[in-house]
Amino acid sequence: MSRQAWVLVVIAGILALATLVGAVVLAVRMVRTRRMLTGLGAGGKVAFYGALIYTIFPVDVLPDPIYLDDMGVLAAALIYLTRLVHKRRAAGRQLPGQPDSSTDRDRARRQVP
Repeated sequence: MSRQAWVLVVIAGILALATLVGAVVLAVRMVRTRRMLTGLGAGGKVAFYGALIYTIFPVDVLPDPIYLDDMGVLAAALIYLTRLVHKRRAAGRQLPGQPDSSTDRDRARRQVP
């Protein structure tokens, strides 16, 4: 192979590795949001599990060396779940897995001797 072909192969490998790392990071963030699923209703659960199943499922829109579709699905699910969390917080309801905000306020009110 010529030097130019090797350069293209190396660049393609670096890009594939970068997209794989991005997909793994998004998947980890999705799994960390699992603790809040009980308070987000059926839509949140469908978005969470649907995104994870699509990422793991071997049939993709784009071939597997290109993880852009997986990253898009994971990012869309994270955006949707984040909006659900913000709506829930705006309504004044506490999500499971989050610290109790009333105890934080009580701690702030206490006088330090």
